Amino acid sequence: MAAIKPSLAKGTRDFSPVEMEKRNYIFNTLKKVFKKYGYSEIQTPSFENLNTLTGKYGDEGDRLIFKILNSGDFLSKADSALLLEKKSNALIPQISEKALRYDLTVPFARYVVMHQNDIALPFRRFQIQPVWRADRPQRGRYREFFQCDVDVVGSESLLNEAEFILIYQEALTDLGLKDFTIKLNNRKILAGIAEIIGKPELIVDMTVAIDKLDKIGLEGVNKELVERGFTAEDLALLKPIILLEGDTIAKLTQLKSVLASSETGLLGIRELEEVLAYVAAFGVNEEVLKRVVEVDITLARGLNYYTGCIFEVKTNEVAMGSIGGGGRYDDLTGMFGLKGLTGVGVSFGADRIYDVLEELNLYPQTHSTSTQVLIVNFDKALESYTLPLLGKLRAAGIGAELYPVAAKLKKQMSYADAKQVPYVVLVGEDERDSGVVTVKHMHSGEQRKLDFDALVALLKG
Repeated sequence: MAAIKPSLAKGTRDFSPVEMEKRNYIFNTLKKVFKKYGYSEIQTPSFENLNTLTGKYGDEGDRLIFKILNSGDFLSKADSALLLEKKSNALIPQISEKALRYDLTVPFARYVVMHQNDIALPFRRFQIQPVWRADRPQRGRYREFFQCDVDVVGSESLLNEAEFILIYQEALTDLGLKDFTIKLNNRKILAGIAEIIGKPELIVDMTVAIDKLDKIGLEGVNKELVERGFTAEDLALLKPIILLEGDTIAKLTQLKSVLASSETGLLGIRELEEVLAYVAAFGVNEEVLKRVVEVDITLARGLNYYTGCIFEVKTNEVAMGSIGGGGRYDDLTGMFGLKGLTGVGVSFGADRIYDVLEELNLYPQTHSTSTQVLIVNFDKALESYTLPLLGKLRAAGIGAELYPVAAKLKKQMSYADAKQVPYVVLVGEDERDSGVVTVKHMHSGEQRKLDFDALVALLKG
């Protein structure tokens, strides 16, 4: 049998020890901020029942869900007519009952419903796990990627939205980013816009189209809107709204005038004003608020479940898509039988953040290895002598290795160098007889003889 050429599935990546060190730096930084704001960690399965996921992300999102074929002879129970007609969309529910999770929010809503008797409301959770989307891979966009979510359910207070702005600001600042924008909008404002142009039934079509303004421009948005049922008169009304300019106060003032006849739209404006007032009440500098937070009426987050404030975060230091986003979802748990439970949450795009920090060289200088010291193996007799030393080092909480075989010293030193092990311990016959060890610092080349207690103190220092 011919050897199979190893390859990765498109849109996936391996992570080396160095890369894992950097990824864990991101995760640990985020977790520290999440916990500071009172959030606790949960995890959910990698795959869910297909009917749990479908219908929650809009038509475009549903197409990007990775379906899992049923086990066994999955075609035996399928409708033969659909097979002959090659109607794959109608066939999928018959051959696939499960799917990889598309995001962490819908599984979280399912979790809340299933565990409603075990949790205290409002329930604040964070979750850091991979998700999968059958998207076209490109720079900064992968088919398998990690999301870092923070959500709170069971609270209508807009204080939660304000705290998410603070969480974004603190976490991204802690990661070393200096220039980023937290964009805000409200789905009620978008609903109000659809109302005043007389197309409330096309709210989803409108939001999906204008959410692409950055990618396809106004002309592309207009073309898509026409394809979705909007007229030239509708486009004329939408243009000044889509191209709204000025600072936050100016934008909201203009919107109040435009949406004067829409109570839904005016409610969305009031909610944004309340969120910004909360942020200011936390003592955030007004200049920082103006620089970091931006009201963007084209922000739509084309997902069906957002109902109130919506967020998107972009870095201005690197050409990259959004590195975070989220919003309020008043009716999500109702899809699973638990009515009247509101929620709001945001997500950090860990893989994009990774690439941003890499490009900006913002990772701290740390060793990628967990090994702090390598004990050289000279021969079997000395190996037996060094094993208790190895055990004592580990008992002291020090990452230690003994080279597994008696090899040439150059080979063992090369191994330590390749793993970036900071110290090497040499125990020859002289050291064994005198009860000390020779310690070499790999970076400086300095060597000295130490007893065991002094060695532990050095490695822990």
